[in-house]
Amino acid sequence: MAYTIAFAGKGGTGKTSLAGLTIKYLVSKRQGPVLAVDADSNACLNEALGVEIHATIGKLREESLQAVRGGGERPGGMSMEQLFDYQVQQSIIEARNFDLMVMGRPEGPGCYCAANNIIRKYTDILSDKYPYVVIDNEAGMEHLSRRTTHKIDVLIIVSDPTLKGILTAKRINELVDELQLDVGKRVLIINRVVGDEGEDLKKRAEAYNIDVAGLVPQDEMVFRFDLEGKPVFDLPAGSISVTAMFSILESLQIP
Repeated sequence: MAYTIAFAGKGGTGKTSLAGLTIKYLVSKRQGPVLAVDADSNACLNEALGVEIHATIGKLREESLQAVRGGGERPGGMSMEQLFDYQVQQSIIEARNFDLMVMGRPEGPGCYCAANNIIRKYTDILSDKYPYVVIDNEAGMEHLSRRTTHKIDVLIIVSDPTLKGILTAKRINELVDELQLDVGKRVLIINRVVGDEGEDLKKRAEAYNIDVAGLVPQDEMVFRFDLEGKPVFDLPAGSISVTAMFSILESLQIP
């Protein structure tokens, strides 16, 4: 079974960028391969990793439903479930020592349940084939309350350097206990820190019984890469954010 790292936090904290750097770390330091899972309907992990999306789980499910309603033929006499299994396997994007599976948009307005359940199912199935799985969840806590985040070894909660971000992290931490989710370790990373502000927020988080794994400084190189459309996966080893994130991941003692 794969060692699974999942990301959570409010929107705008940079968790997708940190998920991308985590994949970079696992590929370079642990020699992968890694299954990256973009479990956000607003898919953008591919941009952090520098790969193009050619299919999503949400789109495949919609096409399968339309085929059923339209009475379309299924190749080789496959059942719809067999055909969908095959399509999901084909939708996985193969890249540089990692593969990417993308949830994409759900099948109906405001309905995420089916696509999320599919992501969970295939993450479980595929995890046997990879030593590491990294899941970038949607912003907020909805994915936790729907229990679409399955067994994970490390839940990395990401906050920006704001009190609102820390309070969201507190609620996520409490919800994990409330739902009795199967999480081995929970840590907080405070991202985009400037000056000494991170230390004050770290103390506040620790007062809420949240284990703070570290601080990632604001990195102008990340902003420049974003403006130029470059993936954070390609940040040089000496960049501030890469150095900080790699140090945090080392401290987590990932096997």
